[in-house]
Amino acid sequence: MTVGHWTLPQFELDCGAVLPEARLVYATYGQLNRDRSNAILYPTSYGAQHSTIDWLIGRDRILDPDRWFIVIVNQFGNGLSSSPSTDPNCGLAEQGLWFSHWDNVRAQQALLSQVLGIEQLALIYGWSMGAQQAYHWAIAYPDRVQRVAALCGTAKTTEHNRLFLESLRAALTADPAWDGQRFQSVPDRGYKAFARIYASWAASQAFYRAGIYRQQGYTSLEDYLDRGWEANYRQRDPHDLLAMIDTWIRCDVSDRPAFGGDLAKALGCITARTLVMPSTTDLYFTPEDCEAEARLIPYARYCPIPSIWGHRAGNPSQNPEDEAFIRQAVQALLEEPS
Repeated sequence: MTVGHWTLPQFELDCGAVLPEARLVYATYGQLNRDRSNAILYPTSYGAQHSTIDWLIGRDRILDPDRWFIVIVNQFGNGLSSSPSTDPNCGLAEQGLWFSHWDNVRAQQALLSQVLGIEQLALIYGWSMGAQQAYHWAIAYPDRVQRVAALCGTAKTTEHNRLFLESLRAALTADPAWDGQRFQSVPDRGYKAFARIYASWAASQAFYRAGIYRQQGYTSLEDYLDRGWEANYRQRDPHDLLAMIDTWIRCDVSDRPAFGGDLAKALGCITARTLVMPSTTDLYFTPEDCEAEARLIPYARYCPIPSIWGHRAGNPSQNPEDEAFIRQAVQALLEEPS
C-alpha cells in the first residue's frame, strides 16, 4: 500500500463555494500495468477511511492486487480529505457549504488523470456511499468507466432513506454541545443516540433474532452497541459525520440541467456494464429500490446478496459467506468484455 496526498487549488464546489485548496488523501494497492488498463477505483463509504475498508484487497479477496491496480480515494468530509475537522474553509450546510458526489468524482477524476496517469477504469467498486459515487462516475465520465459494481447503494437517495439520515442528524445535534452551527464540546449523548439508531438500521431483524453479535464475541446487546458501534463513530469528528450526511442526503444523479430531475434519463446514459448488488435485507437501500434503478440502466445485471446481515452484507469483513458471494459476482463482472 502507498498513501498519497494531493491538493487542487481554487476548487469550486457544487454549492458555489470555492476551496482555496481541496485536499485528497488516497491509497494505492498493486501495480499499474504498462498500458494502464488494470485500474480499479474504490471510493469510501460513510464514516470510512481507506484503512478501514481495504480489508477486501488481497490475494483470494474480492479485489486482487496481484492483477489489479486499486485506488481508494477518501471522500470529502471523511476526516482525511478536505473536511470540517481538517480545514477551516470547509464549513457545514448550516454555513452554506456542503460537498456533493459531483465534487467527489470531479476531484477523483483529476487525481487519476493528472497524478496517476489513468484515463480508463476497468471497474469502479463501491459499497453504500461508494456505490453512489460509482453511479455518479458512470454518468459524468461514461467514456472512462468500463464496469461498475454498486453494492447496497442507490443512484438517488429515497425519501425513506432521507428519514433515516435526518434521524441521525437530529440525534447528534440534540446534544447540548451543539450551538446551532457547531459543537462546542464532545457530544457524548449525541454519539450514543447516533450509534444506536445506526445499529438498528444497518442489520436486519433476523440478524438480531439470531444473535449474530454474540458469535462475534460481544457479551450482550449493550456491549455490541458500545464497542461495535459507538466506539467506532467516536473516532470521527461529529462535524465530519454531519458533512457526510449532507452529501448522502443530496445524492441524485439526475440533479443536473441535462436531466432535469429525470432519473430514468440519467441512468439511461450509463454505458458501463453494471452489477447492481443490494442485500435482500437492507433496510435503507432496499432491494426494491435497487432493482427499480437496475431496470433503468442499459447494461445492468441485478444480483442481490441473500443475507440476513442487512446493509452490512455489502461490507462483509466478518462474514465469509457473503464475501464469497460478492467475490464470485465481481470476478464474473471483471471477466466480461468491456
